[in-house]
Amino acid sequence: MNNEKMNPNNTARKVATLGMMVALAMILSYIESIIILPIGIPGIKVGLSNLLVVILLYTYGWREALLVNFTRILLSGLLFGTGMSLVFSLVGGCLSFLVMALFYNRKLLTVTGISILGGVFHNTGQLIAAVFFFSVKAPFFYLPALILCGVLTGALNGILATAVLTQLEKFPTDLKRSARMRTDSDNK
Repeated sequence: MNNEKMNPNNTARKVATLGMMVALAMILSYIESIIILPIGIPGIKVGLSNLLVVILLYTYGWREALLVNFTRILLSGLLFGTGMSLVFSLVGGCLSFLVMALFYNRKLLTVTGISILGGVFHNTGQLIAAVFFFSVKAPFFYLPALILCGVLTGALNGILATAVLTQLEKFPTDLKRSARMRTDSDNK
């Protein structure tokens, strides 16, 4: 058996670190809930909390990233949203995470590429939820704009995640697992 898994100090440290990540994701979600982007498309956000999900995917792995992502969506929806916003966030977050995890495991894309997929599929998932719950096809009119916003916000978050992951390599932290990290510089 792996000694690291048996050590209760590592387990406690991991739980504490993941708890701090949930708290930070909640703070970022709250900040986003009070900022309204003036672009004329309902519900568009920068997706700053997805930045943490991407970082966790590359440092801890998909299970921990999923746990933090789901916990953040649930708590943010209950504290800052409505029943429908919680459903939309869950659908968008689950689809986004599924696509990011699938592509991450195949090592086909960089951090920024994974983040862009996350942004695009989060918006796509929310659009699918809107069509399902409101039984109208009109929201598909927004699809091109939602894809563009997903690409832009995903790229921004991916660039930030790459910078954070690169900096983590310089310090001995619990968030560093260099063997699993692929930054954009790997593909140059």
